[in-house]
Amino acid sequence: MLVAALLHDTVEDTDTTVEELERAFGSRVAGIVAEVTDDKSLAKEERKRLQVARAAHKSNAAKLVKLADKISNLRDIATSPPADWPLQRREDYFHWAKQVVDALRGANPRLEAAFDRAYSDGLASMRGAA
Repeated sequence: MLVAALLHDTVEDTDTTVEELERAFGSRVAGIVAEVTDDKSLAKEERKRLQVARAAHKSNAAKLVKLADKISNLRDIATSPPADWPLQRREDYFHWAKQVVDALRGANPRLEAAFDRAYSDGLASMRGAA
């Protein structure tokens, strides 16, 4: 699962395929990565909608990778946001990420609590800085 977590964006962000990951890391790792990979041929809003809709149906390993990724993303956006992201876009991302995580709930209470802290602390920090 840790290897899959490290590789979770590889298929989306590079020319690497799931098949290549399977050859290099095995079917378990490749399967988890495939579960958390968005279909980049779809429009961004559709990909976001599908993340929420499909979250509850993921394997437990994929849910944990997704939870950890959302925690990391919130922390990064709160402390070092992309230069071209205004406050509203950052807040919108936070609220959407919460919808995804709410659909994942039950996978790991400690990770879910860490997400909840990152969510509330990040929103408070962004609003305080605005």
